[in-house]
Amino acid sequence: MRWTVHGERSLYDTPWVRLRSMDVEQPDGTRVDYHVVRLRDVAVTAAVDAQERVLMMWRHRFVTDSWAWELPMGLVEDGEEPAQAAARELEEETGWRPGSLRELVYAEPAAGITDARHFLFRADEPRRVGAPSERNESDRLEWIPLARIPGMITRREIVSSATLVGVMTLLLDLGPGAG
Repeated sequence: MRWTVHGERSLYDTPWVRLRSMDVEQPDGTRVDYHVVRLRDVAVTAAVDAQERVLMMWRHRFVTDSWAWELPMGLVEDGEEPAQAAARELEEETGWRPGSLRELVYAEPAAGITDARHFLFRADEPRRVGAPSERNESDRLEWIPLARIPGMITRREIVSSATLVGVMTLLLDLGPGAG
């Protein structure tokens, strides 16, 4: 069943988030004012080394006042392809550059309220090119064995939805018949 959009108006706009009021008609004919959050695209990178470890960052998120492990990620800039953003964010946040990069999975984390799009990539054969240039992201990087990921999820050491989708897809990607 499809909803019909009759109009959209701005309630709040910044370079990072836009709050919109949508005039929509539901399938039963009811018209409602529906609020939507419009966000910029996000690129996420799961860098995997030859020992089947993934590079992760220990992050504090002030909004939820929580600490957890995350994959490097960031906004896709205007005119930039998601794969370019994934490689750029990996290098800025960790000092590692991907040898090869391929799309791992695409996700829309909360399609009922936001148009956010997450592009998740796998970087193989990463090589260290220097120190991270982004100094406000994390002060702790670690190569984490993929075998430890399920336990970390259970213990809520990984809670970011983009990271969860990435590492769980990465684990499936490594399973029998993957590729």
